[in-house]
Amino acid sequence: MAIIYKWDIPTMNAHIQSEGKDNVIYTVHYIYSGSEFIPDGVGNEPPTGETYSSRIIGTVSYTYVAGEPFIPYENTEAFEAIVIGWLEGSLDVPQLQASIAASIQSQITPVNEDLYFTWQNSQPPTPPPTPVPTPVPPVEEEEEE
Repeated sequence: MAIIYKWDIPTMNAHIQSEGKDNVIYTVHYIYSGSEFIPDGVGNEPPTGETYSSRIIGTVSYTYVAGEPFIPYENTEAFEAIVIGWLEGSLDVPQLQASIAASIQSQITPVNEDLYFTWQNSQPPTPPPTPVPTPVPPVEEEEEE
C-alpha cells in the first residue's frame, strides 16, 4: 500500500496588528503525518491488518513586509489550503516524506531493540499475552439401533 500524508495546523501565532494589517500571521505550527495500512493477507472484507504511522511536528516563521501581497486570515478550509501552500513553499516536503517513510519502515521491519539487565529494578515491558484457542471436545456420534 502507499503512505497517505496529511497536514494539520493546530495553531498560528499572529500579530493583532502589524504594518497596518490585522491578524498578521508570524508563526505556523504544523504536524505533518503519514500512515500506511499493511493488510495481513487473510483476505477479510473489509481488509484486516495493521496501520503504521509517523509524524513530524514543527513551526515555520514568516515576516510580513508592508506593500507585499497580504491575504487576510479567515477561519475557512480555503485559508487552511493557503497556509499549507506556505508550508510547502518553505519546507523540503520530499525530505519530510522520506523521514516519515523511513520511520514507518522501521516499525514494519525493526532494526533495533531495547535490552535490559534483569538484576536491575526496572523491568522490561511485558508483551500482551497471546490468546490461546480453547480446544473444543469432539462430539461423539451416537449409533442408531
